[in-house]
Amino acid sequence: IVFPVAATVVTCFRLFVRIRQSRFWLDDAWAVLAMVFNIIFLVGNWLYLHDYGAGVCIRKYSRGAQCFYAVVWSSRISILFTVVRLTFPGLVRRLLVLIAIAFMVAWMILGAQIFWTCETEPGWKTQPRPQCDLGRNVAITQIITDVLGDMILIIAPVRLIYKVKLTKAQKIRLLSIFSTSAGTTVVSIAHGYYVYSGGGLREVLAAIAEFSVSLIVANLSVVVAFFFHISTEETATPAPLELKSIITFGSLPTRKRIQRDPLSTLTVVDGIETSTLEVDDLPTTPKKVAGGGGNDAKVVSFQTVTELGLFYDA
Repeated sequence: IVFPVAATVVTCFRLFVRIRQSRFWLDDAWAVLAMVFNIIFLVGNWLYLHDYGAGVCIRKYSRGAQCFYAVVWSSRISILFTVVRLTFPGLVRRLLVLIAIAFMVAWMILGAQIFWTCETEPGWKTQPRPQCDLGRNVAITQIITDVLGDMILIIAPVRLIYKVKLTKAQKIRLLSIFSTSAGTTVVSIAHGYYVYSGGGLREVLAAIAEFSVSLIVANLSVVVAFFFHISTEETATPAPLELKSIITFGSLPTRKRIQRDPLSTLTVVDGIETSTLEVDDLPTTPKKVAGGGGNDAKVVSFQTVTELGLFYDA
């Protein structure tokens, strides 16, 4: 009970943060879907533990086995779409979307494998507490797909993070968040071992631990960023004319720009609309734009934009 409830609470907190910030997107929708299947499994598990007859227990077990894969792969797709929303439109983003589709296909294949394995060996349905012996093939397929899926989730954000102009400490922190998918791999290997050896109750407990950890890991990027932002606000001291890099997970809500005097004190507005500014694409230099000696306010303004480089909607 503890792991599924903890995963549900963390997901609800993630939704609260995203809705409050008006940043709800596809990665949040997949997290919600995983949470729904998580709750269905929890309720079904309660009914399975009570003696409602063999027919009810068989249906609850079959439904629980499908919910397991639903939570695990919905969580992985949620993590992948978190990376997608941080990526600019282009080849890499299309490739990540194709990988998400491949995750869905893997989910369907694994669910179908459970169905045909259990239906070809109907002897388990006569047990007092029906539980299908999934066997070697299911265990090997599950371990292979879990390891490959988690490796993709660890590797996918590396190129993106290293292209962003961040400090070394910030890059390490972001990579650490996404690398927590390795924790899911460890739990999935343990679950695969119990499936292979016909672990009975231990197999069920390992399955609960795996999908709960998967859902918690899917929410870490939002939860950690939220608390880190609060910690930064509490410890930060005002520094005039200083530009600070602000990292947020998800696209920012569209807001109306406030008209500001270009000659006033330089400010950075949190809530800037998503845009990409490639300095290398500009055909002129600050002095050429301003004309003359380049000592007026226009040169200062253009040099400031030049120093900013790319605005990443992280």
